[in-house]
Amino acid sequence: MTETDRPVLVLGGTGRTGRRVAARLRARGLPVRVASRAGTPPFDWADRATWPAAVAGARAVYLCFAPDLAVPGAPGTVADLASAAVAAGAERLVLLSGRGEPEAQDTEARVRAVAESGGAAWTVVRASWFVQNLTEGAFRDAVAAGLLALPAGDVGEPFVDADDVADVAAAALVDAGHAGRVHEVTGPRALTFAELAAEVGRAGGPPVRYERVPADAWAAELRGLGVPAEEVALMTYLFTTVLDGRNSAVGDGVRQALGRPPADVAGHLRAAALAGALHPEPVG
Repeated sequence: MTETDRPVLVLGGTGRTGRRVAARLRARGLPVRVASRAGTPPFDWADRATWPAAVAGARAVYLCFAPDLAVPGAPGTVADLASAAVAAGAERLVLLSGRGEPEAQDTEARVRAVAESGGAAWTVVRASWFVQNLTEGAFRDAVAAGLLALPAGDVGEPFVDADDVADVAAAALVDAGHAGRVHEVTGPRALTFAELAAEVGRAGGPPVRYERVPADAWAAELRGLGVPAEEVALMTYLFTTVLDGRNSAVGDGVRQALGRPPADVAGHLRAAALAGALHPEPVG
């Protein structure tokens, strides 16, 4: 296998950022190996027997852990995968990380240590919450129904467009100048969830009302809907701990990495409305 034949391994390659990263790499004419349970070869974070075939021959790896780096044991798991990739010859590791999560920062430190000890380059893409959560993620049905009820208060969050995250990650995987850097990737302004909900209507989508609900009542409702307890605990942690103001500051990661300003949420919401992604009735 020649250097130009060696693929870039995209973990979470069918997910929100992974599929976007893979598309950008393919647009550059680069070979891509998309890692997923249904992929070839199949990959599963929970099944280490699938790891060797996934990392074999990869020259760079996009480390995107699901569901979140705050999951117990995630830092060690990601570090072990990074070690396997470097041992198999990977020369670059790009980690998708979260802002303000101690577990995410632990993961960053472990990946840096793995890369440096193995002679590989590393880059961290530390991202804020995706605006796509409203249009293709967990809150899409609520937006379509016109009521976004969450345990988030009046703290601002600089919601980022996942396309910006993918642009930065793809650049870090293949372009020079990103090694050893942490890109704080956010949108250009901080919005509360109430303000974000209002942006949907202004962008041409349905009017959406935001309602703050107590965290314990919200968690109880999720459990009543059959959401697994570990997922409920993770979401509650993210809303009650990470959204406490620690991440309200706007980062300069997009400009730092790409030399352009980040996209505003309004642009994505307008495009989503025109594409029919914001339905007047719940979609599922």
